[in-house]
Amino acid sequence: MFRYNVRGENIEVTEAIRDYVEKKVGKLERYFTDVPDATAHVNLKVYTEKTAKVEVTIPLPYLVLRAEETSPDLYASIDLVVDKLERQIRKFKTKINRKARETSLPTREVVVELNEDEAEETSELEIVRTKRLSLKPMGSEEAVLQMNMLGHNFFIFEDAETNGTSIVYRRKDGKYGLIETD
Repeated sequence: MFRYNVRGENIEVTEAIRDYVEKKVGKLERYFTDVPDATAHVNLKVYTEKTAKVEVTIPLPYLVLRAEETSPDLYASIDLVVDKLERQIRKFKTKINRKARETSLPTREVVVELNEDEAEETSELEIVRTKRLSLKPMGSEEAVLQMNMLGHNFFIFEDAETNGTSIVYRRKDGKYGLIETD
């Protein structure tokens, strides 16, 4: 069952809003036979131009679900985000999950340095945030799908065929590149 971390920016998260978020995001649990123990991070933002932005991130052991949506109505934004997340889950289940279930390979963990504390000195090479991630064995096509689902420009993964660390990235021409390590 999902746990919920609902935060509001420029808005007080009322019990009604929290219940609506939990009800809508909770519908995603029906897509899992064994509901993962995960925390759904929900950020609600209201801007001065009367628009509401909703961001939902659900880190799962084998996938990170993330979507954001902006509209004039907060509740409509929540509905649209849940629709996006449902599409991501269906896409994952049909294209990726079969491979992941058939091959149970070990994962490796990589640390990317990105420290959140801003130092007094500002330098172009300063690390401002640290992020830890686990590398999952997968093919390059699956890594591109993961990268697109996250909305990132690159994605680090363990190549299931070579067991080496690889990176896929989006090129300026809209195509994809692959960096393999030895």
